[in-house]
Amino acid sequence: MGLFRRGPKRDPREAPRDAEFAFFSEREGGVFRSQVRQAFAEQGLEVTVYAGVVADSSGRRFGLGNLAAVCHRDRRGERCWPAMIRDHVGKVLRTMDGPQPLETLSEDEIRSRLYPRIVAEETLPPSDSFRYGRTPAPGLREVLALDLPEAVQMLSEDSLIDLGDVAELRIRALNNLRALPIEGHETVRRGDGAAFEVVLGDSFFTASRVLVLDDLVRRIVGGGLTANGALVALPFRHQLAFHPIHDAHVIPALQAMAQFAATGYTDAAGAISPNVFWWRQGVMTRLSEPDGDRLRVVVDVEFQDMLERLVEDEP
Repeated sequence: MGLFRRGPKRDPREAPRDAEFAFFSEREGGVFRSQVRQAFAEQGLEVTVYAGVVADSSGRRFGLGNLAAVCHRDRRGERCWPAMIRDHVGKVLRTMDGPQPLETLSEDEIRSRLYPRIVAEETLPPSDSFRYGRTPAPGLREVLALDLPEAVQMLSEDSLIDLGDVAELRIRALNNLRALPIEGHETVRRGDGAAFEVVLGDSFFTASRVLVLDDLVRRIVGGGLTANGALVALPFRHQLAFHPIHDAHVIPALQAMAQFAATGYTDAAGAISPNVFWWRQGVMTRLSEPDGDRLRVVVDVEFQDMLERLVEDEP
């Protein structure tokens, strides 16, 4: 999974855009939805296709946003969409219609598959099902999830009742997160001195490793973080970027990471946040945000004071 890649040959940007998924043209959106309907039909399920979801006769609804983003980002283009869509629909239906993991797995198996997952708060249902989740930063929510062979199942508050104390379950989930292998790592460097590290992986919990950042930084760069903390960005579930703050190089790194986060967030499957955060001992303070078609960096007094100290310490 690369950081920057050339997109597939697609309809030109000047073509009329799909109303729901602007990364598709109108024609591409029609092709995508037609293939989704066909994939469900092949599984024996007739669905009504709306702009961003499909619904079956029993009222079950299946969101199309992540699948659309996956198709959009695949460098092979439209020719691979039918197989990808069939595979996705098959996994979704097997997960929903098959035996439920919480009923079939032993307690030890459940705990071994338990991970914390950071998601965009807006992607959660409006009910109180996930109110137990921590808020690591505005707009983000940490929930517990099961890593299953064909899916990741986020666990609602009701589903945790029989598993034990949520705080204890979170400790086990964090230990599982620390034990994950590092699937990929790249260092991004620019001519202005900006540099930051990016962890990549197919795991749905790659970005969530910000919750164990101290441990991750030691594994990758060989040393721990100082009291200044780090810059972090988690544009989507398969990427986590960080820059340990040691000196004034944090200034160009902040600009570079703001662009990186906003770009990675756009059209991504499992999008989390387009922002850069200041991480200190697990507390995340937002430093950047999209402003129309531009990026805006906003720092508080405390971050500004740290920058001034670092600049003064420069030889």
